[in-house]
Amino acid sequence: MNGIELTPEHPPDRIAELAALAEDEGFDAALTSCHYFNRDPFVTLTRMAEATETIRLGPGVVNPYESHPVTLAARTATLDEVSGGRAVFGIGAGDRSALANLGIDRERPLRRVLESFDLARDLWAGETVTHEGTFTARDASLNLEPRDIPVYVGAQGPHMLRMSAKHADGTLINAAHPDDFEWAAGQIEKGLDERPADYGEFEALAFASVSVAGDEREAREAARPPVAFIVGGAADPVLERHEIDRKAAADVSDALERGDLSEAFGHVTPAMIDAFCIAGTTETVAERFAAVLEYVDGIVVGSPLGPDLDDAVVRAAEALERATRE
Repeated sequence: MNGIELTPEHPPDRIAELAALAEDEGFDAALTSCHYFNRDPFVTLTRMAEATETIRLGPGVVNPYESHPVTLAARTATLDEVSGGRAVFGIGAGDRSALANLGIDRERPLRRVLESFDLARDLWAGETVTHEGTFTARDASLNLEPRDIPVYVGAQGPHMLRMSAKHADGTLINAAHPDDFEWAAGQIEKGLDERPADYGEFEALAFASVSVAGDEREAREAARPPVAFIVGGAADPVLERHEIDRKAAADVSDALERGDLSEAFGHVTPAMIDAFCIAGTTETVAERFAAVLEYVDGIVVGSPLGPDLDDAVVRAAEALERATRE
């Protein structure tokens, strides 16, 4: 599966137009990013469902801290209903810095994510559930028909990658550099070794920040905002792998936690862009896609896409086509 992430920093109707364009350009899925400072992802996904016919739709990725996991299951089941069975459930631990702005501690993230999608599957199957763990649910059920919705876990660290391979339908690997995907493939293999045989196929997808344009400089400049958020949540081993200066990364993270986005984006260095975004012309991006596809089953083209969104959707689709036929 190849997909695209659409960020609802624009009105839902505009995002729906982009989803329709992505469908026309051959993308298999359109995921909507989930940040408290943007428009509601599920409202936006409903508009995307109305504007499209075949493309799969889902949050990419929602976290089980801002909203209760039962509520997330209900919203995703509703999306599956209104889209005619096209929903996917992208779930992850969320951005530590963004959650800190809301006074939320991201405690026991791996356990929280696993418990959340396990519970969601039971609810989608029509069960009444009671759960005591990282969250509580008592006699919870959904007033919807049973549904079969695939779960994709947003992951970056070794434990989340292994857990997703063992328990989920797929993983969205939050990375952009081939070296990170080579490392992630090793972690996923360890999880697959423990995966029950009756769990079915597993799909490893690159969830890569991409910025593509006709002009290399413009593409790289547009990469600053998402790279800042990636750096802000990056684990120390990831920073070390790419030789990212710790103080420079801390400057980005501190500014994000203060809510000073302009300052955070200004602290992004060229080395950070090289490590955490596939940025450049269509040709450059196609070459990086081909390198990434050595280690994954598909690519979700993540934000910012590029300085011109319509142009970027078309260019990203072309880059994927070039990469897959090489």
